[in-house]
Amino acid sequence: MELVFLGGAGTVTGSRTLVEHDGHRLLVDCGLFQGLKQLRLRNWAPFPVPAASIDAVVLTHAHIDHSGWLPRLVEAGFRGAVHATAATAELCALLWPDSGRLQEEEAAFANRHGTSKHHPALALYTEAQARQALTALRAHAFSTTFEPLPGLEVAFTRAGHILGAAGVHVRGGGRSVLFSGDVGRDDDLVMRPPEPPPVADGVVLESTYGDRLHPTGDVLAPLADIVCRTAARGGVVVVPAFAVGRAQSLLHALARLKAARRIPGLPVYLNSPMASDVTSVLLRHADEHRLTPSDCRALARDVRIVNTEEESRALNALVVPSVIISASGMATGGRVVHHLKAYAPDARHAIVFAGYQAMGTRGAALVGGAKEIRIHGGWIPVRAEVVRLDGFSAHADREGLLRWIGALPQAPRQVWLNHGEPVAADVLRQAIEERHGWACTVAEPFERYALDGAGSQSQPSAPRG
Repeated sequence: MELVFLGGAGTVTGSRTLVEHDGHRLLVDCGLFQGLKQLRLRNWAPFPVPAASIDAVVLTHAHIDHSGWLPRLVEAGFRGAVHATAATAELCALLWPDSGRLQEEEAAFANRHGTSKHHPALALYTEAQARQALTALRAHAFSTTFEPLPGLEVAFTRAGHILGAAGVHVRGGGRSVLFSGDVGRDDDLVMRPPEPPPVADGVVLESTYGDRLHPTGDVLAPLADIVCRTAARGGVVVVPAFAVGRAQSLLHALARLKAARRIPGLPVYLNSPMASDVTSVLLRHADEHRLTPSDCRALARDVRIVNTEEESRALNALVVPSVIISASGMATGGRVVHHLKAYAPDARHAIVFAGYQAMGTRGAALVGGAKEIRIHGGWIPVRAEVVRLDGFSAHADREGLLRWIGALPQAPRQVWLNHGEPVAADVLRQAIEERHGWACTVAEPFERYALDGAGSQSQPSAPRG
């Protein structure tokens, strides 16, 4: 069994790992690249191996940086099945068409206003192409073994993080490898803690927060403070947030703060057409999260759902204190970019980030103190208050990752770190080696690693065509 990291190595986006075994190819995750331009350009490049040569795909979860390139893979010739947990399959059915629709909206906007260097600007894929890709999805229960390819068995373990998020345990040829996916937090507001990992010869572990610790104490207090401060100024709070997972955590937090009268009863807008559908998914998968049925219903009860482009544009002219939650979470695209353009220049307003901001994204620039950001070909001044709320991250921090991997029933032969920027991954590598004495490697793009007890090959090699 051999692994080749086609994405998610040296970066937190574009997660794609090829597993080659006995002449077959299994792809674990197929995400979009975000952030730096040289990463985003990979979304338009041909897949590193022929799409038709991939026999099956297994998804750890539905977030776009783990699943969002699949419509493109299908268009490129992939004809196999896409295996996922039931909740992940349901969320993909919401996220992929929404992603395609937003890309079409952005391309149409660029063509109307001449803000793209490409003539005409094109969508990476369309809503129709995304819906076609959904036909490949096959849902499986947690802890149930299935065989996506001859000679390979796979089982999903609960990872927390978001609904349906899973570790992927792959067994074949007397060897096994466990992909952590994105590991959730033990103290998440919404999701239950991740399950302990099963025995595995090799472990591929994410390292997003490998060099950081989450704050302790009342995680709602910083959110209450910024909402109250901004409302007192007569401003609007703009929250870039991933449409699935982070948005629901924020809505739950705001509902609790309103109920406790810790914030005023200001309007809350969710600029995402899929919000009510996500609430129904929460209700159908109650065993995965901490919320009661009444909590789930409260998420949407006092929230104004924005569906159309016209309604979205109207949010840019609000005159009363309000909260707008809108994708994308790193402000790389989507409708939130228009809200930033409208509200960033005014010091009355606030921009609140509630999760990780990858290098090269507008979100990273804003939390880094940028005085202006580039949007639609022009520079927008930033006078609004910018706040980062690390307490809302759905990722385990360094200690959480160490606890999770430390719960392995026995030492693995090899650990590989992916889905992390270089410093974060290397800090976690050192911590694993010092605490456990295990062989641990930060995965390199396109290097071939053999799960044969010897760790990995020492020389990079491109995936075989």
